[in-house]
Parts: sequence; C-alpha cells; structure tokens
Amino acid sequence: MSDSVPSPETAATLLERLLERQPPVAELLGFRLDEAGEGRAVVVLQAGPQHRNPMGTMHGGILCDIADAAMGIAFASTLAPGESFTTVELKINFFRPVWNELLRADGRVVQRGRTIGYTECEVTDENGRLIAKSNSTCLVLRAEQAAGR
Repeated sequence: MSDSVPSPETAATLLERLLERQPPVAELLGFRLDEAGEGRAVVVLQAGPQHRNPMGTMHGGILCDIADAAMGIAFASTLAPGESFTTVELKINFFRPVWNELLRADGRVVQRGRTIGYTECEVTDENGRLIAKSNSTCLVLRAEQAAGR
C-alpha cells in the first residue's frame, strides 16, 4: 500500500487487494486475513510470547486489534465505489486468558445503513472456545470525507 490517495475502488477490488497484500499492522502483529467478502471477514493469529502483557498472558489490545481488523474488513466489503468508513465506537469483552493458541477472529456486518453500520466479532481459539466478543459502530464516508482513506 502506498501513502498516496487511493482511487475509488469497488468492495471486490478492495478485498482482492487486502487478500493479496496484508495491511502493515498485520505484519507488525503477526495476523493474516484468511477470508473476506459479503459482510464477513476472518483474521487469524498465532498467539505467542511476543503478544504477552506483564502478567504473562496475551495483551488485551492484541485481541482488540484482530477483532477490529475482522470487523473493519467485513464492513469494507459492503462499501460502494467512492465510499470509505471510520470506526466511531468499539467495545470488547474478554472471557478467557490466552498464551500460545491459534486465534480466529470472525467479523460480520449485522446492520448496514446508508450512514451507520454495526458489526460484531467472536474471537475463538483452535478448540472453538470463546476468548472474546467485540462490536463496533462504523460511519460511512463519501466524497471529500472519504478522500485519502
């Protein structure tokens, strides 16, 4: 991805690009986009020592990041050409600690209006146990508001 202003693209083109080349934050944290499209996205992360907080378990911010990525990409799959979006609210609940598990963040769009959207995400471990649950509210941007995003 470059720092230049992107041209308007369809949701399909955006998802194709994301599946082809992960966003920089994915490389930084070590997650990858596994699936995306039609209001849904799956992000996976192998949790390890590099993700730990001072107590020795996975830092909650990392869980929040993968949930946010899954929900954001799911929402991006609903955008029309020339539209962008921003997250205006995000909430997460943590249910169990994580050490070295393979995590799956499954994001989906629950409601997509003209201006506001609502997404949810479940983060599970390799055994299907619920680790965290998150939701976010997204604001659709158009015209000048969408420029450069």
